[in-house]
Amino acid sequence: MGDQELFERILGSLHEAALDDAHWPATAGLIDEAIGSKGNFLVFGERRSREDVEILLKRFCYRGERNEYFERLYYDVYHSSDERMPRFRQLPDSRLVRVAELYTDQERKTSPAFNEAMPLGETQNGLNVRLDGPGSSHIGWQTADPVDGDGWLTARIETIERLLPHIRQFVRVRQSLVSARALGSSVIGLLENTRFGVIQLDRRGRIVAANDRARDILCKSDGLSDRDGLLCACTPADDAALQKVLGRALPRFGGQGASGTMMVKRSVVSPGLVLHTMPVSDERTDMRPSSVAALVLVVDPASRARIDPALVEALLGLTPAESHVAVMLAQGYTIRQIATETRRSEGTIRWHIKHMFGKLGISRQLDLVQMVMSLGDLPLARQ
Repeated sequence: MGDQELFERILGSLHEAALDDAHWPATAGLIDEAIGSKGNFLVFGERRSREDVEILLKRFCYRGERNEYFERLYYDVYHSSDERMPRFRQLPDSRLVRVAELYTDQERKTSPAFNEAMPLGETQNGLNVRLDGPGSSHIGWQTADPVDGDGWLTARIETIERLLPHIRQFVRVRQSLVSARALGSSVIGLLENTRFGVIQLDRRGRIVAANDRARDILCKSDGLSDRDGLLCACTPADDAALQKVLGRALPRFGGQGASGTMMVKRSVVSPGLVLHTMPVSDERTDMRPSSVAALVLVVDPASRARIDPALVEALLGLTPAESHVAVMLAQGYTIRQIATETRRSEGTIRWHIKHMFGKLGISRQLDLVQMVMSLGDLPLARQ
């Protein structure tokens, strides 16, 4: 298999994995093959403070198989004391560094993480890179050691650099689907989702189908419109950018398309719409012109589920102040933003969160957010 063919297989596999997380180990295996690595590790987290990142996703894979034992071992035993982590979090976006370079000379002699965990995971000679994620989130990606004595040849480094934007896009789309509770949905099943717009395009870029939310946006020409069956943005500048994104997702002469993310303007009083465009690989479709060849996921930042703080207060046993903080966390606000909006100090907000942890028997913001979001499906939770 040629290098370009393998690269296109990786892109197709990334698109599959964004829709179904079960595909990620196979995708990671293809990446290992392309870059000559024994494995690679993907981590996604939300920054809570300069020193603290809450891990939301971790996948340690070796040649197409996930190693959950090493995941647990590293995070349970070594992660909190791993000397490289503060330096890793300060790396510029997309800058590749060797794992060993994130430790001092002395640490390379004494660090348990470097001298115990790294040899066990075959990662002492791996590469690290940090990518900016949505909002204040971070994406961490690491290779294991090279499979041979050739090391990190220029060609291998160039392949990794080509892959990084696609790995970032995979995480962006996946998190949007997670937020909409649609992860694992089929292409057709996504149309039933009501939390974001879904538009299906054929190979010529014509609209095949759209769910209710997307049709409402198109009918109102609210940032996007349907012009004789073609998806267009309402402003000339946005439309020019959108057609370029669609062109990359649906290459005219075949080959694997590329995902893309952009924002389109709406009315003056409304925030823009975020569009995630991704090809649908041939395995999911047939070759008829009308078959689905690309998906456009339309995310409205202003349409997060509105959860009544009074319901959260009643069902979770919180105070009015605590319930408002809990709802704002679930809506994606950071502690700093909550403090600004409520005109309280960040210390007060953290104090409220700590008290909620004690009341609910939890220890992570993620657990609190999941509890609050679970109430979003109750009819009384909608305003």
